[in-house]
Amino acid sequence: MSRVFLATELEGVATWWRIYRRDGVTLGFVGHDRYLWFGGILHRAAPGMVPSAIRKSAALDDDSAEVEGVLAHDAIAEDDLLAGRYDGAQIRLGAVDWENLDHAPLYHGSLGTVSAHAGRFAAELRSAKTLLEQDYVPRTSPLCRARFCGPGCTLSVARFSATATLSAADIDASRASFAAIDHTRYLHGELRWLDGDRTGEVARIVAADAAGVTVDPPLHPSLVSGTRARLREGCDHTLATCSARFGNAINFQGEPFLPGNDLLTRYPAAP
Repeated sequence: MSRVFLATELEGVATWWRIYRRDGVTLGFVGHDRYLWFGGILHRAAPGMVPSAIRKSAALDDDSAEVEGVLAHDAIAEDDLLAGRYDGAQIRLGAVDWENLDHAPLYHGSLGTVSAHAGRFAAELRSAKTLLEQDYVPRTSPLCRARFCGPGCTLSVARFSATATLSAADIDASRASFAAIDHTRYLHGELRWLDGDRTGEVARIVAADAAGVTVDPPLHPSLVSGTRARLREGCDHTLATCSARFGNAINFQGEPFLPGNDLLTRYPAAP
């Protein structure tokens, strides 16, 4: 939109803040004393939200923005923050006229790691310019560089995923057992909870045997038998596994037979 905010001495302008979590949950807040609905999202009143200056430039260095108070809102649960549900969430900041709901975005980025200090939560904001710092040039590696069932791998996520029901959980050991599945197939894979308080939470499967799987981050005590989860198989990114187990060696994104950097330092072996 072409609206210019704060062009006159007195305007009904408030700051809005949106959080797009990786599990599909979207939360909206506005520094006003009542709820506002615009852009298809309900923005909860957060009058304690204190924005600082937002610096934007044409240079490639990271834009800066800080907002205090929004992480203390009742809509954001402490358990969710500590569980990492907000890590890597997409962030939008902007201005809205609370009288006619004209609004415009001012900042676009992502939420860094959330930390707790003195009973308050703080988060690092990273602007979209941080994507320019990533090195997309592939490096040679004996292991496959492609994400399993991702770009380059070409395998289907649906084919190597299954929905299962939790039959037993050892909270202390962070181990879970599921009915009617072969747990060993899911080593190096991931698990997404579909029911209960942890719905949408994703965990990595770091160990697996016939009896169950071990996940990270640790299991939450609220998990009970009967909770459904979506499990996706994993891959150790070696050529042997890619060929023998998945029959996908033609798409292997690595160089397993390329000599290493130590080739020049090797001594000839005696006959």
